[in-house]
Amino acid sequence: MVMKESEEKLERGEPVPNFELKGTDGETHTLADFADYDAVLLVFTCNHCPYAQAKFDLLNDVAEEYDDAAVVGVNPNDEEEYPDDSYEKMVEWVEDGRIRYDAYLRDETQEVAEAYGAACTPDPFLLRNTGDTFTLAYHGRLDDALNPDDEPTEIYVRDAIDAVLAGEDVDLDFMPSRGCSIKWK
Repeated sequence: MVMKESEEKLERGEPVPNFELKGTDGETHTLADFADYDAVLLVFTCNHCPYAQAKFDLLNDVAEEYDDAAVVGVNPNDEEEYPDDSYEKMVEWVEDGRIRYDAYLRDETQEVAEAYGAACTPDPFLLRNTGDTFTLAYHGRLDDALNPDDEPTEIYVRDAIDAVLAGEDVDLDFMPSRGCSIKWK
């Protein structure tokens, strides 16, 4: 396990890269599939990383709590070196209820993670639906628990989603997310 912190690549307010990724539902998804949501929490994550696993419950809860915000997990890890991150394991974890996001997608080529500048798992990007495109509203920590065994006292992502849904700017400075490094091919 190599701990890494996220870095800023995209600017707030900037249109975000689109994608075309296979989901655990067997369908191919693009950002347009989430056009009915005012916000999309796009989280680069995986199955095997303890930092990512520590955020499963929070992300599952957010997916259940918000009707106007979608939680979309994207797994970019090299599945040959990390078999727990294979597409088949992703499907298994969704089917057994460990992961209950609105969508869980496989970034087989790792091009989407690269386009967003994702560096670790989890690495969350909150997107604002402007009607004709999605822009970056927030990139940074989900909460203040930096280690897998820490209990959070502040949940930043809820404040960020609430701001986007209220049509406001997110009043949070960039705080890098921390997790296992993305396992590049």
